[in-house]
Amino acid sequence: MFEAVVFDWDGTIADTKRVVVASFQKALSDAHCTIGDEFIERRIGIGAEETFREILRSSGTRFDEALITSLVRKKIQAEIDLSNKAKLFEGALDLLEFLQGKVKLALASMNNRDVINHMLNAMNVRRFFAVVLTVDEVHNPKPDPEVFLKCALKLGSCPDKCVVVEDSIFGVEAAKAAKMGCIAVLTGAYSREELKKADPDLTVNSLKERLKILNFILR
Repeated sequence: MFEAVVFDWDGTIADTKRVVVASFQKALSDAHCTIGDEFIERRIGIGAEETFREILRSSGTRFDEALITSLVRKKIQAEIDLSNKAKLFEGALDLLEFLQGKVKLALASMNNRDVINHMLNAMNVRRFFAVVLTVDEVHNPKPDPEVFLKCALKLGSCPDKCVVVEDSIFGVEAAKAAKMGCIAVLTGAYSREELKKADPDLTVNSLKERLKILNFILR
């Protein structure tokens, strides 16, 4: 049995893809830079700074870190402004309510602290998590395991007693690098075949597969 569960946010607990993509596009429009939505979708989970760097490199746009900082700031505000269009995935609330009190719960997101705090409060789910870490609290974004290892440390749990719930290849790779259990959820931008290559311990279609998820966590 695992004693702690670490959830990702975007694409795992919350259906935020349209909001995230729109917020990136809003920031990019101010910089007169154009990129397809799919390019952004497939980088959700590595953090806004690194995503903007990859976008600007791909588009051949010259940039410095001052521009990256400005773009991230604009993206954060746009995402907060659009947050009413985001929602919890079906099954997320039921799963959190069932797990509360049975295991320690944490949230590890590569989104920014201001966005996560706003959404957790707006959706009334901050109460479930003993620990919340964001990209602002780590030096190395996923697929580096830093955020998951810091969660384990703050929870007071050994990594091998933790299981991660993730939707992205980056997140699954980070969980495996942290030597944690990993449940992959097919609610993000990646196919079953793509996620399988990252070697999760369990793959589910959605958080509605509560029995399968609980059997793995509480086995």
